[in-house]
Amino acid sequence: MRALDIAGSGMQAQQTNVEVISNNIANETTTGYKRSRAEFQDLIYQNLRRAGSASSDTGSIVPSGAQVGLGVKTAAIYRICEQGNLEQTGNSLDLAIQGQGYFQVTLPSGQTAYTRDGTFALSPGGTIVTADGYTVQPGVTIPTNAQSVTINQAGQVQITLAGSTTPSTVGQLQLATFPNEAGLDAQGSNLFVQTAASGNAVQGNPDTPGFGTIQQGFIETSNVNVVTEITDLITAQRAYEMNSRVITTSDQMLSTLTNLH
Repeated sequence: MRALDIAGSGMQAQQTNVEVISNNIANETTTGYKRSRAEFQDLIYQNLRRAGSASSDTGSIVPSGAQVGLGVKTAAIYRICEQGNLEQTGNSLDLAIQGQGYFQVTLPSGQTAYTRDGTFALSPGGTIVTADGYTVQPGVTIPTNAQSVTINQAGQVQITLAGSTTPSTVGQLQLATFPNEAGLDAQGSNLFVQTAASGNAVQGNPDTPGFGTIQQGFIETSNVNVVTEITDLITAQRAYEMNSRVITTSDQMLSTLTNLH
């Protein structure tokens, strides 16, 4: 009976759906997190009567045919890269991107990773780093005698030294964009790496065409909408229950067959 396998594929699909939704809810307060959405496709079809086949010797053809679908499969889990809200923190090294772009981070392996999480700090040497101590490219160093640090919308890092009222520029932050940012490979810790699907990184200064602006003293919150996620969770649960009911019904039908005398 095909219904058992079909309903089984439906239960597996909804299990994946619930796992994606649960990860979104778990990351509701994760800085810079982008919610995901599971997409599904129907499986191949079995032709009981092929559309367009001849139905007589006079040339008449079958107009629609008869096909039975064999279930559902997971096609992709898309990352929805829409802008999150900006939350003010007052920390001079908390940076948020308003618009397109990713901060570039150098991993211990030397590979470049990308992030929307701008909760930065200073290393013992005064270099701007992530919460894990990874250097934010291009490696801007703040002198120990700096009285204040200002990072403007264009990504220029300026400091004011003791005894001076004139700020001086010590570095320029750059952002990276991608032709298909949904194709980036998530590494955990709010980091992504480039893939063949994402395309090559395009680097540029903030506040230039195609790149967002830097907002100092803010962080970008998760773009998860809890009301939407709970609604999707209820829908997925009901779909799972209906597929489970199909399996129960199919089992009862098979039981009826085995009990025939």
